[in-house]
Amino acid sequence: MTCQRIRLMGSHEIRIRLGGVSRQRTYQITCRDDFPRPVADLAQGKVWQAEDVEDWIRLHRQLQAAVDEV
Repeated sequence: MTCQRIRLMGSHEIRIRLGGVSRQRTYQITCRDDFPRPVADLAQGKVWQAEDVEDWIRLHRQLQAAVDEV
């Protein structure tokens, strides 16, 4: 039997991946309708699947780059 490893990411890791934005800005981003839903809401905060967050960041960086080129 093979176990699939699930990578999780909390708000601190998301904050780092977003380039060190503030905690307030991280909260605003994670509350957006288009941001992935957390997989759990723990006593220490929400956690997301890392792959979902990475995909979201990658997509939004591409969109922002396209807007900057205009």
